[in-house]
Amino acid sequence: MKRLLAALLVLSLAACASTSPRATAAAPELRVATFNIYHDKAEWPKRLPLIVDQLRALDADVIALQEVLQTADLPNQAQTLGDALGYSVQFVSTDPEGQPHRYGNALLTRLPVQSRDWTALEPRADSRTMGHARLQFAGRPIDVYFTHLHHTPEGEALRRRQLQDGRTFMGRHDDGAPALVLGDFNAAASAPELDALDGFVDVYGALHPDADACGVTTLNPHFFDERRRIDHVFAEAGRFELVEARVVLDTPGADGTWPSDHFGTFVVLRPTGR
Repeated sequence: MKRLLAALLVLSLAACASTSPRATAAAPELRVATFNIYHDKAEWPKRLPLIVDQLRALDADVIALQEVLQTADLPNQAQTLGDALGYSVQFVSTDPEGQPHRYGNALLTRLPVQSRDWTALEPRADSRTMGHARLQFAGRPIDVYFTHLHHTPEGEALRRRQLQDGRTFMGRHDDGAPALVLGDFNAAASAPELDALDGFVDVYGALHPDADACGVTTLNPHFFDERRRIDHVFAEAGRFELVEARVVLDTPGADGTWPSDHFGTFVVLRPTGR
């Protein structure tokens, strides 16, 4: 029954937040996704081919991944996905390099990479990071930042501190290139603790203004009772035309296996001339 209800909810949300029409102009479109892969839980070997197939279908230029794990017995999950899809992989973690067990976030891309960097976010005990990649798209640089903020409901102050720390990091790389910030923020786009992203637009929310009122969720109802949209792509205001946004990786396999306990967020953007 729970599986049936989850499937019905997915259908109803699809109707509530229908896909924005694709523009027909010839300007190049940047395809971006973010997805929390739920590390190795819920039978990772069964989930892996679902994730590969559904990510491949998105044909994204950039994919941010959260809850990426590697152990002595498990190859780095982001590298496994990147190899399967033909993307370069940037994995960031507060766990020391060379340690068998590492946990963190990753960016997959098929675009040329000009530079990469990352920082640990305060407080260090929370093991949170923000990564950065300077990518080349349509002959111009794009800054992509990816993160995963503190998870507890009562952790607003921690998320605020982490995002303020991240914004300081972003400032060190800001030389005028348009920027994106994406990941699992563990908060609604309108949450006060995300105020540090002033100057950035929640792409999904901008294209679907009634989404949150309609109960659109990126928490998979098969795993969660709450309905919240916490996986976001933020685009620097005025630097991108917002073309399309939808919830993705929300389809189970024939045996009822879900790709993750989260759904993904996928957007299409067109950089402006500014």
